Amino acid sequence: MANNLAVLRALDTAHTQWYHFNAIVIAGMGFFTDAYDLFCITAITKLLGRLYYNDGNGAPGKLPPRVNNAITGMALIGTLMGQLVFGYLGDKLGRKRVYGLTLILMATCAICSGLSFGSTAKSVVTTLCFFRFWLGFGIGGDYPLSATIMSEYANKKTRGSFIAAVFAMQGVGIIFAGLVSMTLSRLFLWWYQHDPLDKPPTFIAQPEADFLWRIVLMLGALPALLTFYWRMKMPETGRYTALVEGNAKKAAIDMGQVLDIELEEEQEKVAQFKAANEYKIFSSAFWDKHGRHLIGTMSTWFLLDIAFYSQNLTQKDMFPAMGLIRPAPRMTALEEVFLTSRAMLLVALLGTFPGYWFTVFLIEKLGRFKIQLIGFFMMSVFMFAVALKYKELKDPNNHEGWLFAILYGMTFFFANFGPNSTTFVLPAELFPTRVRSTCHALSAAAGKAGALVGAFGVQSFTLDQNTTKIRGALFFMAFTNMLGFCCTFLVTETKGLSLEEIS
Repeated sequence: MANNLAVLRALDTAHTQWYHFNAIVIAGMGFFTDAYDLFCITAITKLLGRLYYNDGNGAPGKLPPRVNNAITGMALIGTLMGQLVFGYLGDKLGRKRVYGLTLILMATCAICSGLSFGSTAKSVVTTLCFFRFWLGFGIGGDYPLSATIMSEYANKKTRGSFIAAVFAMQGVGIIFAGLVSMTLSRLFLWWYQHDPLDKPPTFIAQPEADFLWRIVLMLGALPALLTFYWRMKMPETGRYTALVEGNAKKAAIDMGQVLDIELEEEQEKVAQFKAANEYKIFSSAFWDKHGRHLIGTMSTWFLLDIAFYSQNLTQKDMFPAMGLIRPAPRMTALEEVFLTSRAMLLVALLGTFPGYWFTVFLIEKLGRFKIQLIGFFMMSVFMFAVALKYKELKDPNNHEGWLFAILYGMTFFFANFGPNSTTFVLPAELFPTRVRSTCHALSAAAGKAGALVGAFGVQSFTLDQNTTKIRGALFFMAFTNMLGFCCTFLVTETKGLSLEEIS
């Protein structure tokens, strides 16, 4: 019946036009901010250790493992909570009504994260963790809302590419996290290059370095603030207005303005469809039709994020093995930030970023299912290869650091030309309009639960540079990817079908 509604027929068959790209940019800038805020912390955690945890023993200061895990993990806990809350509200109150709130929360908490009141280690870390939790809460809301809005705006021929393009802005955010940290640390090095404090035997980082990490965090507020006005101008999606609110007139007017055509109201058809689709997410009707799909999207996202976030959060600990940065005692605090950021940028440019855009361009040709299978399998292969030969690859006498970097970079490539993109796309397509945002939120929250396994579990094995522990972590991630490969068979292909045909 839904396919007979003029407003949905118009959305499904609309030619690609300016409003599609406008929606990609508006929704995508949220993901740019998300990635910048979540991953810029990788570049500065070692600086925080030098600044606040130097015990004067003649070695560079280091964050205790529990503190390091708390700083990186609190944002992920907040993201998980935000996904569940905003995902539910997106179905209950409407996508647009809560969409701007996520940006306000992200911008405010990014600024407050950089302020992190106090000068002692305890006060700085406590306030930083507090504000990064709420920053994550706002970021969490962006996942289900952006994916759902883009899927409900798009036409059926290019819907997968458009949703993947929104998510690909995460790759741009990761690049900017490295680029901003690298540029600012280079400027600070130029301004404060002769400070004798950051040399043996004390290794106390120069006081000016305290401003660096604060500025890096606070700049995360800019893209959110710049996007807020345009996000507020977007109309509610026609699918939500028609199929959930049952307001045919408003749906026809809103989507008519977006598509620049005149649409028929069809209030009677809308009322019939709304009445036939009143079932809730915990009803037997939902689980009979979509239970397997929900288990599939939740399990694959959970297993992916164990490896994906472990990779991103622990890459700073892998860089010495790749020969991309020097051992900590041979560089100053600012040099460590500069070289870590440069290595982050290199891995993102060569591995992470291309993977996202391969998905954008090929998802409508290969399909979601095939890309996800290929990605999980290849990630597992490359991680297993790195784990198997880790000791030899990290040996500086073998001069194979670049081979390590290539193999490790390929795991990032196939994460993004693979399940990191498709696990975001599929939950936005597989489920009915009434519960689409909630189902996407549940899937994404399962992913963040996997990310927490990475942040609090896997990351602990890489902090002290122990070869045996790092190999164990890599073997574990290869295993979770193969489980993800198996769980992919719980979902189904959605290429070329309208949202109503799928659900």
